[in-house]
Amino acid sequence: MADNLGYEFEKVELDDDDDVDGEVIRVLDEGFGPNKVVDKVDLSGRQLRFLPEAFGKLRGLVVLNLSHNQLEVIPDSIAGLQKLEELNVSSNLLGTLPDSIGLLVNLKVLNVSGNQLNALPESISGCRSLIELDAGFNNLMFLPTNIGYGLVSLQKLSIHLNKIRALPISICEMKSLRNLDAHFNELHGLPLGIGRLTNLEVLNVSSNFSDLMELPETVGDLINLRELDLSNNQLRVLPETIYQLQNLNKLNLNQNPFIIPPPEIISQGVETIKEYMMKRRLEILQAEHQRSLDEENKEAQTGWMAWGASMLNNVYSGRTTSGYLGGGNVTKDPLLDQQL
Repeated sequence: MADNLGYEFEKVELDDDDDVDGEVIRVLDEGFGPNKVVDKVDLSGRQLRFLPEAFGKLRGLVVLNLSHNQLEVIPDSIAGLQKLEELNVSSNLLGTLPDSIGLLVNLKVLNVSGNQLNALPESISGCRSLIELDAGFNNLMFLPTNIGYGLVSLQKLSIHLNKIRALPISICEMKSLRNLDAHFNELHGLPLGIGRLTNLEVLNVSSNFSDLMELPETVGDLINLRELDLSNNQLRVLPETIYQLQNLNKLNLNQNPFIIPPPEIISQGVETIKEYMMKRRLEILQAEHQRSLDEENKEAQTGWMAWGASMLNNVYSGRTTSGYLGGGNVTKDPLLDQQL
């Protein structure tokens, strides 16, 4: 088989019984030929079951599409594709990704959706140039703990249709993130630091059903948010700070047992909802201020009463203010004693 693979491929071991697609052989033949550079390969929809390690030697590859095949494994040698910017392995049978994927430092777009992944490798945080990551429609139960500390350039994160129960705190460090799609998971909430994602424009946490019952007040810090989908959850109260989202023009609250805001307000649209929440916020602040004043007045009254009782006690015991000032003892007033 090596004779079919041209100039340099003779150096690459490939067993005769390897089930290698003819198009794969052609690509390798072209890539290893003299003075030839392959920068884009599309092998989508070819029912591929096997990708030879030799693919990692296509040093000039920039775009690789392996979607809609039957691949169960991506070879570790993929780390050799140092110029790779786009990798699409969606709609395969992948159960894991190789740790070596974290060595693709120039990778900008990674699509691993529609596989059987239970987890993403911790090493994925090494793909620091990544702009888009689609890991939707898998079996993910969590994301790598440090994913947000590494993927600082990420603008779009799609993790929909998984079984994720909580987002890692580090996700709040993805300061470049513009689109976060986490619908159809098992999220119980969002991290308190979610408000630090000030470039976020689209947030979809719909269809987390009975798991999602509340949102943090810090959602109101997402100053550039334009679209927010909270439909199909168990939310009863919307964060009061929602009125701060001045750029928000699309808000979906359908299929929630909302009490605040009430259904009649929700039915009038996003601007009415924001006005209602702002008014409610002001009323709460006024009530808190009045309560604070009442407590201060109560403390002041208690203080005066204590002072008055102390003075009466001093008079009754035959001491006056002059006694405290060194004026000596003062004769008791018989009439006052009789009244007391």
